[in-house]
Amino acid sequence: MTPFGEKVRALRAAHGVTLKDMAAELQISSAYLSALEHGKRGRPSQGLVRQICEYFELIWDEADALLRLAESSNPRVVVDTAGLSPAATALANRLATDIATLDERRIAALMAILGEDKASKG
Repeated sequence: MTPFGEKVRALRAAHGVTLKDMAAELQISSAYLSALEHGKRGRPSQGLVRQICEYFELIWDEADALLRLAESSNPRVVVDTAGLSPAATALANRLATDIATLDERRIAALMAILGEDKASKG
C-alpha cells in the first residue's frame, strides 16, 4: 500500500463510503481505485487527485497534503545514480535489495535522516 492509498482508504472509512460508490462518483473503475489504494498502480494523475479532494471536500492544507502523498506514492521507483558516487550507487542497490526486510522503526529512522518524515504524514 502506498501513502496515498492508505490516506484515500482512511478517508473512505471516515466518510463511510464504499470503494464501489466512490469509484462510480469519480467515473473510474472500482478495480482501478482498489489498485491505487493497494499500490498496484502507478502514481495517480493530478486531475484524479483533485477529483478526490473535491469528493471529500478537502481544501487548502488537506488538499496540498493529499497531492504531496500522491507525488511520493509511486510503487515502482527507479533510482538513477548515473554520475553519482560509487557509494550512492551502492546505497541505492542495497536499499532496493533490503527494503522488504526493514521494519517500520527502521524505515522511520531512515526517513528522519533524509528529512522526509513529514511526507509520510498527511
